[in-house]
Amino acid sequence: MALNTKAAPISQLVNPKMAVSINRENTDVIMLSKMQRPNTALANHRAALGDIGNKVSAITLDGSKKAAVKKEIIQTTAGTKQKTLSKAKATSSLKNLVEVDNNVVEKQDQFAPFQFVGPSVSKTTSSFSQQTVISVTVAEPSKTCVLFSAPMDIGEDKPEAFSKALLKVEDIDANDKDNPQLVSEYVNDIYEYMRLLEQKYSVRPNYLEGQEITGKMRAILIDWLCQVHHRFRLLQETLFLTVTIIDRFLQIHPVVRNKLQLVGVTSMLIASKYEEMYAPEVADFVYITDNAYTKKDIQNMECTILRTLDFRLGKPLCLHFLRRNSKAGQVDANKHTLAKYLMELTITEYEMVQCLPSQVAAGALCLAMKLLDGSKWTDTLRHYSSYTEEEIMPTIQKLASLVAKAETSKLTAVKTKYSSSKFMKISSIPELKSQSLKDLAAACTNGS
Repeated sequence: MALNTKAAPISQLVNPKMAVSINRENTDVIMLSKMQRPNTALANHRAALGDIGNKVSAITLDGSKKAAVKKEIIQTTAGTKQKTLSKAKATSSLKNLVEVDNNVVEKQDQFAPFQFVGPSVSKTTSSFSQQTVISVTVAEPSKTCVLFSAPMDIGEDKPEAFSKALLKVEDIDANDKDNPQLVSEYVNDIYEYMRLLEQKYSVRPNYLEGQEITGKMRAILIDWLCQVHHRFRLLQETLFLTVTIIDRFLQIHPVVRNKLQLVGVTSMLIASKYEEMYAPEVADFVYITDNAYTKKDIQNMECTILRTLDFRLGKPLCLHFLRRNSKAGQVDANKHTLAKYLMELTITEYEMVQCLPSQVAAGALCLAMKLLDGSKWTDTLRHYSSYTEEEIMPTIQKLASLVAKAETSKLTAVKTKYSSSKFMKISSIPELKSQSLKDLAAACTNGS
């Protein structure tokens, strides 16, 4: 879409009765004898590009001065030539840059309507282009007119995609610059924003206090939803988002016991619409509940949940942070899968509803590394996860206790799921019965 940059005719700005004289020696200058305020209709007319703040300058003319108005600023560059910025015809556009010889000096106009206190020139060099910003301070009124502004600077003095302050931190996005889908230029900004969102949409601890629903009922519901999720062959994100929707809804909108399963299947329906390419139909959830609820019941509950959450379903998930951490730690498939198993054990645990997804993801990966080969939590992992090993140690101990608890628990959906060959039978590996894990679990028990 072309932008209208044509300036308003001078006849619309000047009273026709005013005398307009033209300096024959300098045809680029228009001399105005008097200036009156334009009509209201013209005053409301927005200048070109003014709506996006791209107005180059706003130079005020004093009507009491009848002489020509012209100001040239000489800009000295690193080379042997100079460039002149010319302002003429009392418009907001700039004349083209004209190269002149070195003997050209800054011209002073004794009839100028205002006085230049002193220009300050600052140069900013980037890897893409070399531009110069000239800022001129006007004595009266005290404003700063920017005559030439450079494009957005992405120079070396700006923070890059990773912190250089930590010398041992590896830039894990260095090889992704040619892949636009990995957005290596601002991937760290994305994760910073996700950490803000997880704080914004956090779940308070013990939110079921005073409700008819208990933590045990919640655990039974989610264990059953794990089986439904596995049967429908849905994405892993869908399961975590389902649990997130349930917790966020129940802490605001308590329900009776016979509506808890309705909340569960409706939350999975919403999560499927959010994450899946082909979401299950409402009839599928009616069937999976053995016709305990009708289509209308599910649709009404869907409206209730969405209104309660204000349609805000963008809370980050553990998987999002785990993938970033696994990349930072350069872990193999076994460690990544074990970390996913540890994270999924937490969804049925009511005592961990207040844990942040990034905290759970960091603790799960750190415990997986300890159990499989004793890997250390490196500076790179600490930087990209934003957690030190000491900060996530309580989470690690809690995850170890969940692994020990899963051996005797009646809620076996997650353990059975990860005992299949699709997940490398990770829930059956001997490391989950090692002494180191038992020590961590005992430390959690003693600490609580």
